[in-house]
Amino acid sequence: MTTLTQDISQYETVRQWARGLAEQWGEDIDMRPRQEALVAFVSFVDKDPDTIIAECTREVESGKRIRIKARREYSAKIEEFQATVEGDARKQSKTANYVRSFFIHNGIFMQAGVAG
Repeated sequence: MTTLTQDISQYETVRQWARGLAEQWGEDIDMRPRQEALVAFVSFVDKDPDTIIAECTREVESGKRIRIKARREYSAKIEEFQATVEGDARKQSKTANYVRSFFIHNGIFMQAGVAG
């Protein structure tokens, strides 16, 4: 289980996620349930949020590129994680979608049921 070196909200990728949600919805979003889902996921994969996003991207001359293999692996991990969430299928899906939202707002496209 990973030990976060700081409060989850202090990671740059988590701040980017919150900014992206605020821009998308035009209001303050309750980040608490989203952050709880992310804390559970980072513990599940044993990596902090910034490391996860860094593993999914690489810098090239023209800018940032997505590492397809890493995205595929994390998509599969989200599916595995979803199955571990306590509660009914709706709660499991909502929790996994919070995690997908974290990836999406950090430039990593994720879709439920798509591993590639």
